[in-house]
Amino acid sequence: MTIEKARLTATIAQRAKRELKEYALLSVYLYVCFGALVLYKMAILGSQGVHVSAFGVPIIKALILGKFILLGHAMKLGERYGRLRLVSVIAYKAGLYLLLLMVLSIVEEAIVGLSNGRTIAATLAEVGGAKLPELLATSMVMLLILIPYLASREFAVALGEGRLWDLLLEYRDGLDHGGPAHVAKE
Repeated sequence: MTIEKARLTATIAQRAKRELKEYALLSVYLYVCFGALVLYKMAILGSQGVHVSAFGVPIIKALILGKFILLGHAMKLGERYGRLRLVSVIAYKAGLYLLLLMVLSIVEEAIVGLSNGRTIAATLAEVGGAKLPELLATSMVMLLILIPYLASREFAVALGEGRLWDLLLEYRDGLDHGGPAHVAKE
């Protein structure tokens, strides 16, 4: 094996490891968010005498949507923008990723419908009809989930590689460093 092939193999392995780690972290984040929603739904339904347990659904949804989001990253979704403020970039990307997830979720519903013997038209009519309020509510919740995730990615880019995690994981001494509260005490 030549040196160049060894470097290429190492680079591909490093990239695969980084992407797998990102996928795992994203899936865990999505699972926690979806799991909280399932617990909330269970509490509401339980107060009405309906008992459900659906912890498998958030796992599957987190894995599928996590892969969809990584697909958006691979397509460099939202990377073509001019000079924008960070808040605008986050809002822009959140809207684009929400649209991507909605489209891919509808495609997913169509495939599930086909596998259950329904036509694509019947499945899409169901999504656009009876399931429309649920789709809109889910979309709003997904937007609220996407904003912190995409904001953390944009902050990481703005701060430089590894700096965000350094800031989040470094120890704080708890001392007042002369901020506005310090000035007011004097």
